[in-house]
Amino acid sequence: MLELLKDLWDFMRVRKKYWMAPIFMIVLLLGGLMVLAKGSAVAPFIYTLF
Repeated sequence: MLELLKDLWDFMRVRKKYWMAPIFMIVLLLGGLMVLAKGSAVAPFIYTLF
């Protein structure tokens, strides 16, 4: 996971795409929020798999 974040940061630094950093931060925060939602937000997705 940390290697992926390092690769993303290197990509943004080399190609001067700093505007992408807030997007990635928001996506990570929303993902963490879904994990911490005690399964209620994830339940519909799990239900469709089974």
